[in-house]
Amino acid sequence: MELKARVPGKVIEVTVKVGDSVKVKDVVAVMEAMKMKQKFPSSVEGTVKEIKVNAGDRVSAGDVIMIVE
Repeated sequence: MELKARVPGKVIEVTVKVGDSVKVKDVVAVMEAMKMKQKFPSSVEGTVKEIKVNAGDRVSAGDVIMIVE
């Protein structure tokens, strides 16, 4: 399952790494949007297979942040 950015912004921190298990609502990244820090929770349960962003990257709404299976 692809986890996608809901809003455009800047990735401040990625809080998981490949191989980590995540549950629904676990925070997987922190983003800055509209000058506010926002936690980015997982919408699925599974294992992080791929992370497509790094801290400092800018993303648009709908961009894939990571893949969880």
